[in-house]
Amino acid sequence: MKHLRCVLIIIFNKEMLDFTQNINVLSNKATTGIAAGKAVEACIVKLQKTKEKIRIVFAAAPSQDSMLEYLTQSKLIAWNKIVAFHMDEYIGLEPNSPQLFSSYLEKNIFSKVPLHKNIINVNNNVSEEIKRYTNLLEEGPIDIVCLGIGENGHLAFNDPHVADFNDPEIVKVVELDDACRIQQVNDGCFESFEKVPQNAITLTIPTLLKGKHLFCVVLGTNKSDAVKNALTEPVNTACPASILTTHADCSYYFDKKAYKGVELLQNA
Repeated sequence: MKHLRCVLIIIFNKEMLDFTQNINVLSNKATTGIAAGKAVEACIVKLQKTKEKIRIVFAAAPSQDSMLEYLTQSKLIAWNKIVAFHMDEYIGLEPNSPQLFSSYLEKNIFSKVPLHKNIINVNNNVSEEIKRYTNLLEEGPIDIVCLGIGENGHLAFNDPHVADFNDPEIVKVVELDDACRIQQVNDGCFESFEKVPQNAITLTIPTLLKGKHLFCVVLGTNKSDAVKNALTEPVNTACPASILTTHADCSYYFDKKAYKGVELLQNA
């Protein structure tokens, strides 16, 4: 296991931005997920000493598999204190479709531990569901966000063309770009591009950034460019994940393949 504490210097607009982030680079997918799981577990254990409820937003993606598996096996987490949300959902799939992110989370965590879950239900009227989910999210602060980075640099379903760092909305409907839809095929979630829905409901970027503790897990060669752009390019909606570098407490967990682009740049 290799842990790196990195300081990256970025020059743009003739100004210098100096920021330090907690970057952890590990050998493979499994060890990366376990390391992230241990960090999330430690954060939850600390919070549950003083809080009656701990509000967590979970991503639904293959990058989260090992982390969620570790968490569900934890003997230290008081799951009855956990109030769970998920960050995005497709519009237009059949109820209980295995491709739904709610189905993924039900399989990988919600059915395994006795937490309180709040899912985005796209079987409801979309406008009414956005209002309902917004109200749930606004009932209290978000303590933890477990997230990833898309191949196009997206956060949740905030693709570059819809990403707004000052978005006034808490939850909104978006149209997915082609790169995002292709990723869903690359991840093995859909058989073909045509079967990937064109629209989704997503938490906005300001909503995600309001989480007090962020844990970002990114795996695989396909994410290498997005990771490099997020960490080394100017903060810009062209790579929505770049905004994570402005957060006061975002911990990154990369496998070597995902981090390769940054490593090549550092060694150039």
